[in-house]
Amino acid sequence: MIPVSEPPIRVIITGGTFDKHYDELRGELTFRSSHLPEILARVRLTIPVELEVNRLVDSLEMDETDRMRIAESCERSAEERIVITHGTDTMCETARVLGARDLSRVIVLTGAMVPYAFAGSDAVFNLGCAVAAVQTLPHGVYIAMNGRVFVWNHVQKNRERGVFEARD
Repeated sequence: MIPVSEPPIRVIITGGTFDKHYDELRGELTFRSSHLPEILARVRLTIPVELEVNRLVDSLEMDETDRMRIAESCERSAEERIVITHGTDTMCETARVLGARDLSRVIVLTGAMVPYAFAGSDAVFNLGCAVAAVQTLPHGVYIAMNGRVFVWNHVQKNRERGVFEARD
């Protein structure tokens, strides 16, 4: 029997807490490179993945030009299933931009409240949820955080509790 080849998932990397490193010299969180190659090797993902570094930036520093760059990456993607790693502070804003474009793709945004490099990080769990979600959901834009999947226009970040939750 010939194995059936699965279509790849595109992972668009935009930075956020997910990819932050601690800079010992400056005593602050910064970006060097993405943790995604290490994470994907560690979790032994067997689905083909195409990684694309869009820009490593804190989402609080993102503007509409950055969001348009992400949307254009999604539009250009040969892959129909896309996961976007993104900072949690403005993830909902980027999801709204993508949702309004009504792309014929499954797009799932995810991130982390604690950097991957730190003990107690939620990065691997959230990424796993996003990878599972992107394979099972119909076309649309979603956010996968805290073990839940939300439709782009029915989600908000509860900053006091540090979680994402449904909204009307």
